[in-house]
Amino acid sequence: MAAANPTSGSRLKWSDLLKQTDLIFTLGLFGIILLLVLPVPTWILDFLLSLNIGLAMMILLVIIYVKDPPEFSSFPTILLAVTLLRLALNIASTRLILLDGYAGHVIEAFGNVLIQGNYLVGAVVFIILVIINFVVITKGAGRIAEVAARFTLDAMPGKQMAIDAELNAGIIDEVTATSRRLKVQKEADFYGAMDGASKFVRGDAVAGILITLINILGGFAIGMLQKGMALDQALAKYTLLSIGDGLVSQVPALVISVAAGLLVTRTPGDNNLGSQIGAQLSAYPRAVSIAAGLIAVMGLAPGMPIVPFFTLGGITGFLAYLLNKQTKSVDPKGLKGALALPPPSGGRGGSGGQNQAGSGQQGPENKGPEDFHRLIETEVLSIEVGYGLLRLADKTQGGELLDRITGVRKGFARDNGMVIPPIAIRDSLELEPNEYRFMLRGKAIASASLIPNRWLAMNVSGSHVTLKGVPTREPVFGIEAVWIAEEEKRTAEINGYSVVDAVSVLITHLAETLKNIAHHILSRQEVQSLIDRVKESNPALISELLPDLVNLGIIQRILQSLLREGVPIRNLPLILEAVADFAPVTKNPDELAEQVRRRLGTYFIAQYETEPGSVKAITIDPRLEQSLINRIQRTHFETTLALDAHSAQYLLRELTVRSNSMAEQGLSAIAIVSAELRLALKRFFEPSLPKLVVLSYQELPPQTEIQNMGIILPPQGDKNAPDALHHAVS
Repeated sequence: MAAANPTSGSRLKWSDLLKQTDLIFTLGLFGIILLLVLPVPTWILDFLLSLNIGLAMMILLVIIYVKDPPEFSSFPTILLAVTLLRLALNIASTRLILLDGYAGHVIEAFGNVLIQGNYLVGAVVFIILVIINFVVITKGAGRIAEVAARFTLDAMPGKQMAIDAELNAGIIDEVTATSRRLKVQKEADFYGAMDGASKFVRGDAVAGILITLINILGGFAIGMLQKGMALDQALAKYTLLSIGDGLVSQVPALVISVAAGLLVTRTPGDNNLGSQIGAQLSAYPRAVSIAAGLIAVMGLAPGMPIVPFFTLGGITGFLAYLLNKQTKSVDPKGLKGALALPPPSGGRGGSGGQNQAGSGQQGPENKGPEDFHRLIETEVLSIEVGYGLLRLADKTQGGELLDRITGVRKGFARDNGMVIPPIAIRDSLELEPNEYRFMLRGKAIASASLIPNRWLAMNVSGSHVTLKGVPTREPVFGIEAVWIAEEEKRTAEINGYSVVDAVSVLITHLAETLKNIAHHILSRQEVQSLIDRVKESNPALISELLPDLVNLGIIQRILQSLLREGVPIRNLPLILEAVADFAPVTKNPDELAEQVRRRLGTYFIAQYETEPGSVKAITIDPRLEQSLINRIQRTHFETTLALDAHSAQYLLRELTVRSNSMAEQGLSAIAIVSAELRLALKRFFEPSLPKLVVLSYQELPPQTEIQNMGIILPPQGDKNAPDALHHAVS
């Protein structure tokens, strides 16, 4: 055991050393700087030249396996460091060539073996490599990096707005939104850095040419003037060494340039570059079959060698045969094992992101009572889609609809404190191919159309640029939009359009619809489940409340009233405490819900604040408020206003004008009134102004400041106005 300790200790030290990458990088840069000014022996130069070639190959291989270019965000810095190392090696080799006429085995091998000692051939090869590196690869990669940096920076506002829209719609949570914002920022920083780093590569190519010319001229002068060599001897010796040195530098430089070009030209994906290229090239067997025939035909051209062309054509044809066979073995509809979407009269499809393929379907020989029970079942929520949208729910075709629906359910539960039941998905022959609709207990409540292979560009900034595509309107907010192709996406983002994919449109529509119908979904069984969870941590509260003070139905109606107006019920213990406090006084669910709103005001008013502690809202003149309070009618089941047509039209007109004015400023339409009037006013105008939020002064936290966006006054001088309103004016 004692003998094993030193070994384990040494292993630990080596592993600790490998973790100190910051120290290794710092020492490496310091060593490169020393290499610029200090002479090195030939064996060290051989090692460093080999290291330079090895680093270039390693960087190229890493880039091939990178899935998303910004993942290799340190590449611009590495590019600078490798370029500096290459220049330092050029200086060190130049010093040895001019002083000793010998610069190590690596340079000698490049000079003698690769170009076989012919310095004229070496010069031609060197010039060709420089032209390829400088004119073709480096220039192209630099241009792509420059354009990508500009487009990425221009598209940042649109991407940020899309993230904010998904966050507000509940599609993603705050953590995911922060992660996506960081990714967008990281992408912009990466392409900006690559734009600058590409200039180093071009500068390195120019420096390689100049250093080689200086080596040739300097060596020629030293050989003849200082060492007394003959003209042809000095020319051969120093030109050969200089060309060898230039090739040693240009080969890894070419590899690094290729690596930079690969990094900036590839698109993000789930696979590495090789797998991505292979999958895309093999996705079209027909093209491979035609290519095989064309290659074989070329071998029949006069003077062409038949054997290589026929061999290559045969290999390509065999590859096409394998690809065709593989394609035929896949389910043509792409639905087997992923999602069963039966006909409209069939069973259930995928539910809430879960695969329910073949759920409960039986053959004729398995008839039984359960078959009839299934016929009368009605799903709470379902999505019906046309056959053109089936691919959105098919994971084998990259469809992510099921996972996104699960995300909506999670987000809704987290934000509102209510669990949405599983959402079934099925195809419907009644719909157009690209149409979908949301069903609540068998009734259609919302519908729209999508174009699956296009992007929806929404003109949120009022841009005057016209995009090529199919004009439409965004189904949730009615924003003018265009369905655009992939190649038009960059143009849309640069000009201030918010661009989202088809699935995001459907998911945003679903999230907004769920907010509007949540009170219809909340059942007694769900309320019982919520209460059971509260009972685990607050048994005294539940035992006091149920069944002596209220029953389950009253609690359900209270929670439905809150959800109906967008008040989250996730603070359920606080809600039930408020109910327990006021239930001895009244059993009316509406009155109890109003008392709960006052208790919860501190927690939900923040969503309506334009600034911390500040709410912009419409108010009503106190005299008009009092006259309206006198017209409130309350029953055990309803609270509403009893207004004549003229008074109702006047108030509706005033509220509509001010609500539209706030909407034009990008604000939510909010009205603040007294607690006695709040519910009756909301219920009366809800059919006409469903998005009008009505709050009471008593719900606002004490420190909240109200910024008045308009006061609704009594209809002064109107002879047809109700007596109560005339009395209020006088």
